[in-house]
Amino acid sequence: MPQRLTAREVSMLAGDTQHTPAHVGTVDIFSASDDFDYESLVALISQRLDFVPRYRMRVLQVPGALAAPVWVDDQDFDLTFHVRRSALPRPGTMQQLQEFVGRVMGRRMDRDRPLWEVYLVEGLADNRFALVMKTHQCLVDGVDAVDLGQVLLDDSPEEGDGPGRSTWEPAPEPRPVDLLVDALREGLTDAGSFVDTTRRSVTHLLGTALAVGEAVGGFGGAFSDLAGSALRGGGPRADSPLAGLPSEQRRVAQVAMPLAGLKALRMQERYTVNDVVLAIIAGGLRDWLATRGESVRRGELLAMVPMSVIDEDGEPTSLGSHVAPHLIQLPLAEPNALMRLHQVSFGTRAHTDTGRAVGARTISDIAGFAPTTLHALGVRVGESLSRRPHDLLITNAPGPQHTLYAGGAPMVASFPVLPLAPGHLLSIGVTSYDGNVFFGLTGDRSALSDLEVLAQCLLEARDELAETMAQAEASRQPTRAAKKAAARKAAKKAPAKKAPVKKAPVKKAPAKAAPLKQSAAVKKAPVKKAAARRTTVQKATPPLGSENGSGSGPGVADG
Repeated sequence: MPQRLTAREVSMLAGDTQHTPAHVGTVDIFSASDDFDYESLVALISQRLDFVPRYRMRVLQVPGALAAPVWVDDQDFDLTFHVRRSALPRPGTMQQLQEFVGRVMGRRMDRDRPLWEVYLVEGLADNRFALVMKTHQCLVDGVDAVDLGQVLLDDSPEEGDGPGRSTWEPAPEPRPVDLLVDALREGLTDAGSFVDTTRRSVTHLLGTALAVGEAVGGFGGAFSDLAGSALRGGGPRADSPLAGLPSEQRRVAQVAMPLAGLKALRMQERYTVNDVVLAIIAGGLRDWLATRGESVRRGELLAMVPMSVIDEDGEPTSLGSHVAPHLIQLPLAEPNALMRLHQVSFGTRAHTDTGRAVGARTISDIAGFAPTTLHALGVRVGESLSRRPHDLLITNAPGPQHTLYAGGAPMVASFPVLPLAPGHLLSIGVTSYDGNVFFGLTGDRSALSDLEVLAQCLLEARDELAETMAQAEASRQPTRAAKKAAARKAAKKAPAKKAPVKKAPVKKAPAKAAPLKQSAAVKKAPVKKAAARRTTVQKATPPLGSENGSGSGPGVADG
């Protein structure tokens, strides 16, 4: 029996509209190789598709929507339809590449074919090319299917050859009557089938409403976004400066930072790289919104930040669906960059203190280039599981810190491209790879015409955090030096302060000497008296004459 789509995957399909296409993208940039061209890319993907069989499958609806759709092999699968070729006017700039990516990411994919596309973009400056990949959210679940980018990349250029041409043949497509029989059988054996079927029917009706809404426009278009928001997760907050109805066009911006520089801002590992990244985003958003005339004194933005966790048995998952949604407050009202970092860290610690968080090193050890899959899972979880309103989605996926290759060509950069949820105008993806951190900004083309300004603000926020941290460290140095000097001075003065304490008994000695003289006088009167008297004097003599050599001092107290 064909594999059935999950309820979450059905909702993703239903929420996939002209205004909010539900696919995740990646822009990987490579240094050109003499042996790498379009034909070699097609051959490489053909070899690796055996690892991700769902990439040859399409979604088939069950008649009458009596059950969820199923995955079936595409009988007319054509790899060259999915792998496309384009070029920029040489020497192509990053701005031109971003313009191309924005146009590609704004288009929905053909529902009658497997839901993925790859574009080979040639002509970049410095003898480089790019692979632009887009994959529907419902295609990648981390268990039955990972992102194509995870299986295309190798750890060395020699691994790029791979096996020979694939011998895959599509399995026969099930007949409509077979789909109906399977649906009825599930309804009889599953006690909760009635509820599930009702839910699927509602989803189907909402999906139809989305299509109708897009066709008629106006009120229907607004209803489409409303229905999509209900299907795909929490919407934006009403007073959010990043809330609005997305158009059909997208705009992307990208910025890269050295990973070593961000690690240096952890203050002796008091904070994590993720804390630093979120603090930089908070500072960048603060400055960017100020340039747009938005007030930043009202408080904070609420970011949905999916994070990897271990499963219920306490074991790190390979990837799976164990990516938990987590809401983080970005303190835009805080003017001090170091305090923003501290407040962000306090928010993320609520997640890491549970003991279920998976470290960046553990994730990056997963075979293949896991960030592409992690971004897809993060989008799935962030949009499907959270019903709490939030302002934007931020995914941060750590990757391997060594060079990867596609068909022998080394990859030099990897920028994520996230979708926009209904009612949201901005999303941010972050990938760390081979000593750099790559920020991918996705915004609505009409509403965020100044997205490049936000990219520049992120760089300035990083510099501001570094400068503020250096100033704080410098201000602490004189304080530490002063404390050490004071401690040394106090240590030198310590004996002088104790001296009067030792002299105190000396001053009291004359007062106590009088009784001694009196007793001496008494002793002189009966000079010839018994030796017992002399014995008493001899007993008193050693303490009085010990160390001090006088009748004053500790011996008096003992007497």
